[in-house]
Formats: sequence, structure tokens, C-alpha cells
Amino acid sequence: MKSVAKISVILISVIFFQAWASASTPASGTVTATRACEAFVSKNKRSNPDGAKLATGQKYSILQVNKVKNPDWFQIRVETAHPQERWVAESCGSADVRIGGGTGTGENGNTGGNRGDCHTPGLQDSFLLALSWQPAFCESHRAKPECRITDTKAYQAQHFTLHGLWPNKASCGTDYGFCGEVRSQPDNFCNYPALSLSDATKADLKEVMPSIGANSCLQRHEWHKHGTCQTIWPLDQYYEVAIDLTRQFNESGIAYFIARNLGSTVTEAALIDKVDCALGTDAHKSIELKCENGNLVDVRISLPKTFNSGTGLGELMRQAQGHFKSTCGGRFKVDPIGFAR
Repeated sequence: MKSVAKISVILISVIFFQAWASASTPASGTVTATRACEAFVSKNKRSNPDGAKLATGQKYSILQVNKVKNPDWFQIRVETAHPQERWVAESCGSADVRIGGGTGTGENGNTGGNRGDCHTPGLQDSFLLALSWQPAFCESHRAKPECRITDTKAYQAQHFTLHGLWPNKASCGTDYGFCGEVRSQPDNFCNYPALSLSDATKADLKEVMPSIGANSCLQRHEWHKHGTCQTIWPLDQYYEVAIDLTRQFNESGIAYFIARNLGSTVTEAALIDKVDCALGTDAHKSIELKCENGNLVDVRISLPKTFNSGTGLGELMRQAQGHFKSTCGGRFKVDPIGFAR
């Protein structure tokens, strides 16, 4: 009986060790894509609900690895995917990985360090206003309901749309978020708890965030992940501030400039001149341009850690004292609404 018990203990120990050894491990660093691999929500099931793929040459922040020694799968953040956390095989790119996390670049454009408390509201050291050029975003998200809208007179055909207003905490990198009752991201944004927005706010938000009209629930994700981490504004006012900032950017003349160049190539220098003319000298230093396949997809605007609603966007950008960044390589294409053939 003692021999049987001893064998049982050994078997349990081996099974436990194998399970531990194959568990995902927090990590940081980057993967530079060398192939346009699929990016999976589950590496075991090979699930990829929105058909997300890596963009060759682009760097992606590493969140986890599948094993400590010689990992062959990396969980990365693909900012244009939903959900953003995706698994890619080691063969898809060149990895600079550090086991244990702490130095990756976050969704909010920050570099990690001492993680600190990353789920406590009110600890932000800056904000980021994330705007999208919806037609280019939709080129890689064709299955999303809002991307089926191809009306050339639609708001998103000639204006930047609101992705989100993100409070940042530099030491947390990608982890500053989910500071309310919801602590993780569901597979579908519509599985988040519904928001009690006023009819007036919802109507305004529907214009600048087309996903609301298409019922894909981006507003729920943005509040539960990001909005709950700031303590300045309640739900309605948080979105009213984000709507106002989005409209300020569009109505400054920048959206008109971009829309005049539909189907054409624009230099970063030309856009920088327009931003500085519209929003003040050196305002461009507070923006980051994100491109995919040569198309401008996102403009991200650095803002200070606290500010009053109604403050001019140009003044906020001056206060932020950011540094211009771009993945566009000096020029970009302006994608018109509707899918490229």
C-alpha cells in the first residue's frame, strides 16, 4: 500500500509540474512582425473572430508567454483588434522578450516600470484622446457591424471618430484599467454591463462613435476599462468631455484637410503644419500617428493628467508637452469609406 501511495504522490507531482510549466507567464518586450500571421484570441482553439492579422514590420507589446524557457507563443496587444489581447506564434516575428513584465509599451503609449497599483482609480499621470480614421480601421475589421456602413455622407466618411479617452499610469503600461466592478474584458463588448447614458449624451456619442448606432458596444468597453480609472467626471460627463474634444479636433479644420485628400497620399509634414496652424505652435508634438498598410488609422493626442471640461484642445496639448511619434514613415494614404478592392 505504501508503494501505491508513493506512486500516486509522484504522479500527482508530475501532473502538477507539467501544468505549471505550461501555464502562461507574464512578460514584456516587443514582437516585430516578419509575417502577416493570424492573431488568435485562443491559441489552442485558433479562434480569431475578427480576422486580425499582424502588419509586417510593426512592433507589438508582449503581455505573456506560454512558457518561461524557449517560449513559442506570445500574447501581444493588437490595438486594432477586439479583443486586443492576441496570441501569435514565435515564427511570426522577431521577439525581444523579458520574462516577468515591467517594461512594455502600453495601449496608452506609456512605458512600464514598477507596476504599482494598476486597478485603482484616480492615479493617472496623463490622459490620451484616441481618434480613428474609421474607413482605414474598417479595412482590417470588415466583419464589424459599423464597418458595413459605406455611405459617403456618413459622419465617419469625413471626420475622425472617437475611440476613447484613456487615463494613463506610466508605471502600469498596458495594465492600468478596469478600476470598477468589472475587472476583465469579455469576448464580446456587448457582454459588458449596459451603461445608463442620458438620451442627449447617447445621441451625441452616436455621431462621433459609430459603433453605438451599429450596436457593437464600444462605449461599454471604453467606460469599463478606461473611464472607471478616472475620478474627475461621472459617466455622462466623461463622454461629454470626450465628444467635445473629438469635435474640437475635427472642427479645427484638420478633418476637412484629411477629407480633401481622400484616396491620396499626405506627408506627415503637411499634417504637422495643419495641426500647428489649427491648434497652436508645436501642437503636433502632442500627437502620435498610427498607420497600417500605409493608411492613417489612428491619431492619439496627449493631454494633462487633470483638466476642466470645456478647456480648449490646443491649450491642453500645450500643457501636455508631448513628443511627436509616428509609425507612418513620413507619409500616409487617406482611405475613403468602403472597402478597397
